[in-house]
Amino acid sequence: MIKPLSIVPGFDLWPGLLDPGAQADLARLTLAAIEAAPLTHYDTAYGKAMSVAMSSFGPLGWTSDKAGYRYAQRHPGTGQPWPAMPRALLDLWAALGDPEIPPDSCLINLYRDEARMGLHQDRDEADPRFPVLSISLGDTAVFRIGGPSRKDPTRSLRLSSGDVCRLSGPARLAFHGVDRILPGSSGLVPGGGRINLTLRRAGAG
Repeated sequence: MIKPLSIVPGFDLWPGLLDPGAQADLARLTLAAIEAAPLTHYDTAYGKAMSVAMSSFGPLGWTSDKAGYRYAQRHPGTGQPWPAMPRALLDLWAALGDPEIPPDSCLINLYRDEARMGLHQDRDEADPRFPVLSISLGDTAVFRIGGPSRKDPTRSLRLSSGDVCRLSGPARLAFHGVDRILPGSSGLVPGGGRINLTLRRAGAG
């Protein structure tokens, strides 16, 4: 496995870790999953719909509405359990996340056109000792990362299809987001856009 680039302490990037075949397989499995668990533009706690469409793999899926952000065992629209997590994602977590305790959630984020994700922290999980592992598929994203305070300086970088990054240790609660995607930079996702898969351990270890 290629050596990661350490962008800031605790934020590691493996550029092009997934080859084109692995990217295509994951994209196919993700598109099949969202047929069963349809993408949703969740409302924030402030009542505004997110520009990113979301679903999940695994025992727990992230949801949001005016009541707040939380993990749930069932899709809020269908009432059905979330699709099972693909073996490829479990293997990637075992290699780069935690070899002993598997992930129990993988968020599926679809960015189209002008979709973006404002600076935020991933802090809805029970134990921040576990990392967040992020996989990029499709169009390139302009990603921004700062520190544990919203006022900390930020830096931006481009995440391309097949890139994998990890937030752990001092970067686990860093503010981060996606300023924009670069439409047409990849033909992987039908209709264009970027799929971001983020593996995490939401429940207690």
